[in-house]
Amino acid sequence: MTPIRRTGRRTAAVAALTLVAAGCGIRGTSVPVDAGGAPSRVSCKAPASEPAPNPPGRSQATVYLVCGSALAQVERAVSLPKGSATTDPRLPAARALLKELQRQPSSDEDRAGFSTALPQDLKVTAPRAGDAADTLRLSIRPEDLPSFALAQLVCTYGASPALGKQHAAVLGGPGDATAHRYDCSADVLANPDIAENAGWGDPLTEDD
Repeated sequence: MTPIRRTGRRTAAVAALTLVAAGCGIRGTSVPVDAGGAPSRVSCKAPASEPAPNPPGRSQATVYLVCGSALAQVERAVSLPKGSATTDPRLPAARALLKELQRQPSSDEDRAGFSTALPQDLKVTAPRAGDAADTLRLSIRPEDLPSFALAQLVCTYGASPALGKQHAAVLGGPGDATAHRYDCSADVLANPDIAENAGWGDPLTEDD
């Protein structure tokens, strides 16, 4: 009779412990669980610019990079070549800024949490016949670009004095479709995935 009572007491103790664990929200497991390290935090603050003057032929330009779920501006020394008699003077600037966006962030920028979404194979060309003078044609349709990439491009172009500093960009794709005007607003900076919404990008009219 004694062994039976001991077994009953042991069973009751195990059941009690199980109830206590359940009440504390603890789930039993038969294997160790590695929850990983604590999530790292990034500053999203651009590295301080050097006081030294820019190298010859280069000037300060604002580019927008991805940090977290938003865009943040970074100042870089960029070579903005001038156009020739047969080349749209805006086109070399647009190409230089695109190249800068395609470049991987520096080690300091990377530590601060910056990245870029621009495809390496994206190219920009001059407007076609019938396009508005400030149109830039992309080798990929704007609506086919990753939303963050399109927002980066629009805001970087919109901030450039060489492109008129209009806080917007008029972009078209490689086809014959009409170019659209994309505004770099506070909403776009805070929510770059706005590019997934059909309402972003106004078609140009004859009055534009």
